[in-house]
Amino acid sequence: MSANMCTRLLCHVGSSRLSTSFTPGLYALSASSFSLNVLHSRACSSRGRRSDGDSNQVRVQGLSSPVHKLEFQLGRLQIDGLLRANEQSVRIPEFDRRGGPSPVLKFESNQFAANSPLEDRRSTATCLQTRGMLFGVYDGHGGHACAQVVSERLPYYVAVAMMSESGLEDLEAAMETLRPVPPILQWYKHHNDYNYRESAALYINHLRVYWQELLASEEHGDGMSPDEALSYAFQRLDSDLSLEAQVPQASDLMRTTAVQAAFAGCTACVAHVGSEGIFVANAGDCRAVLGVQENDGSWSALPLSLDHNAANTAELERVRSQHPASENQTVIVDERLLGVLMPLRGFGDVRFKWSRELQQSVLENGGCDLEALNIYQYAPPNYLTPPYLEATPEVTYHRLRPQDRFLILASDGLWDELDSEEAVRLVAEHLTGVHLQAPVSASQRQLSLGQMHQLLLRRQARATPAIDLNAATHLIRHALGTNEYGEMDQERLSVMLALPDDLARMYRDDITVTVVYFNSSLNKSSRNN
Repeated sequence: MSANMCTRLLCHVGSSRLSTSFTPGLYALSASSFSLNVLHSRACSSRGRRSDGDSNQVRVQGLSSPVHKLEFQLGRLQIDGLLRANEQSVRIPEFDRRGGPSPVLKFESNQFAANSPLEDRRSTATCLQTRGMLFGVYDGHGGHACAQVVSERLPYYVAVAMMSESGLEDLEAAMETLRPVPPILQWYKHHNDYNYRESAALYINHLRVYWQELLASEEHGDGMSPDEALSYAFQRLDSDLSLEAQVPQASDLMRTTAVQAAFAGCTACVAHVGSEGIFVANAGDCRAVLGVQENDGSWSALPLSLDHNAANTAELERVRSQHPASENQTVIVDERLLGVLMPLRGFGDVRFKWSRELQQSVLENGGCDLEALNIYQYAPPNYLTPPYLEATPEVTYHRLRPQDRFLILASDGLWDELDSEEAVRLVAEHLTGVHLQAPVSASQRQLSLGQMHQLLLRRQARATPAIDLNAATHLIRHALGTNEYGEMDQERLSVMLALPDDLARMYRDDITVTVVYFNSSLNKSSRNN
């Protein structure tokens, strides 16, 4: 099959993860009269929630020399241009292709990079052979390769698993007779979104094997439910990524891509939104949060996923239970898997899944320029009983209600800076145009009378219409520009956006946000029925 044909099949269109260390340095960064003194590496954010940088980043050396004075002055137009470069806003047709009402009114999405290139990815698509929409955010680490591959392929694996046996037979018959294959997904892509077109043939072939195996199953029948499809698709795709890195490929480029994707890693949070409700599958520390408006007009945040990291006690117990008791003190070290990896579930990262022998065999016999790919033979300390990592997602279900107004999906670059309640409040303000005052924080209670007066003046000034039409951009702006008092600081935002590549990753992570708005009237009628 030609590459062009494979591309058409795939494209029907309508790292805070790994431990590292930085030599302490001293920077003075100034924008106008604002200065930010950087006294240590990005071990924590200026708001106290940020994690370490990516181990594949270039290590910063020799920064303990005299202060480096960097002048940054960005105007409002420059700031807006940087923040809005990747924003996307799409209104969904009122009825789907099958004539049913759509539970989604529209979605708004955006990304902002700290890594160069950006390691996050996102995906949005409508299922054409079944019903519902798929929204995903993917937080890559060790490079963008794994997140790129997963964002392209996972929606297909989910959609195919939900198709009926007769639908899969139609796909197979079209492939066998070289007829056009019925489109599986309608993608909503931003013009900056990238596809691995060179590997399209490989992806199609493995997708075909996948649906052939589903057809061979006597229990497939009408297809899997969304929760079953999500869980199965996560695990199967991760297995395919592992296999593709171990076997020969049709070209050196395809081989290189397969090895990169397997040795890099990514977390993923994917939501299937249909008339029956929301199914969220999460593996890692991306997050899904529902914005709920009660009858009295108040707003609340309802988490639809749990972070899979050391802050999750149940997750720690799960990981430890899969290894001998003798490893209880070494499986999680310094809140990281084997002292290295922060998320406790994820795609790729075969260094935490394969045996030492398999890793050595693939790296030595793969024919890739490993140094150019920044891949080295290395096993984490106390690597005794692999696998230590898996891509099995935790799947939750929520039936949509009239008070459920929107869903926020975001990578942890957002959640490092905003908690779930803050994010919902910001989107609610953006949606309604009504300014909702955040409660006075503990630090604000220590202010003097004069300082409190200044805070109240700033709050009054803040009660103005949002300058971003896109809610995802609104969230990113506040994540990067909010100061220690919880107020928007234009000069802080200017500095955060102007940081050069070698500094940006110390202070912020890649951020990807998608906000999905629901058809509340449809939810109300569904409940009445």
